Amino acid sequence: MKAQLQQLLHRLGLLEPSRRHRATARAYRKTLRDAGRRRVVRSVLKELGYDLVKSAPAQPAKDEPPLRNREIKYPLGSWYQIPDSSLYTPFFSPWLGEGEFKHYYAFAAPRSLVSIDRCYVLYTLLMQSLLIPGDVWECGVYKGGTAAMMAALLRDKMPSKKLYLFDTFEGMPATDSAKDVHKKGDFADTSTEGIMTHIGCPDICEVRPGFIPSTFAGLESAQIAFAHVDVDIYQSVLDSLNFIWPRLSRGGFIIADDYGWPSCPGARAAVEEFFVGKSAIPLCLVSGQALIFKGAAW
Repeated sequence: MKAQLQQLLHRLGLLEPSRRHRATARAYRKTLRDAGRRRVVRSVLKELGYDLVKSAPAQPAKDEPPLRNREIKYPLGSWYQIPDSSLYTPFFSPWLGEGEFKHYYAFAAPRSLVSIDRCYVLYTLLMQSLLIPGDVWECGVYKGGTAAMMAALLRDKMPSKKLYLFDTFEGMPATDSAKDVHKKGDFADTSTEGIMTHIGCPDICEVRPGFIPSTFAGLESAQIAFAHVDVDIYQSVLDSLNFIWPRLSRGGFIIADDYGWPSCPGARAAVEEFFVGKSAIPLCLVSGQALIFKGAAW
């Protein structure tokens, strides 16, 4: 076969670029450009006595449920279908769907800087934490978007849990210029009254305005199932973790929203510093968040 291939390439002028074969080589290159590699490969194989035959599509196993909604052509020519094709962008993105999450996200969307995919992470973890002992905490509330989403979910599914909300409601406190990008006074366009009007649920929510960690006073005996830490700067993240982690129930979660964001290098520094030497390892998500799970080892 090798000898036949060499003979064919010799005939086409590719192994002997002499003057009398240059026109043939130029014609071959034009054919390659115009017709594409697949056509050239097919012609070479035909010269060698081979041909390409399209195989029939693979049949699913009897116990395999049929796939619907979208057809994808794989390289070998077989056709398959996948469900919920509109949610692949290119990977499965359930937050774009029409399920329950969409209802709760509507509470967050008008007043939150947290993107829809990150809100979906909060929604999913909050749902998982409903049966874990303890309350829900949010450090860094801003205008109350994600707080409103979580309050609505707790109201509907687990009204016995409280939602504690910590923020200055007057903008950022003093920051560390060596670690933080944000400046004192950033995000000052909010108020306690404004967020409570938006959130509602006064029987579920307890708002604690002021500076972390002083606003944790009186909660030393608290038990926490889920905490959303979204305070952007080094010292506030570190202070939040120092107080929350010992009070987080086994099986509970912390989401550090700002961990992977280039605008919040101090947040990542605080998370990594806090968990040095601990068995819990922060998981950096593609959303920029970090997920910390408190397992049985604690």
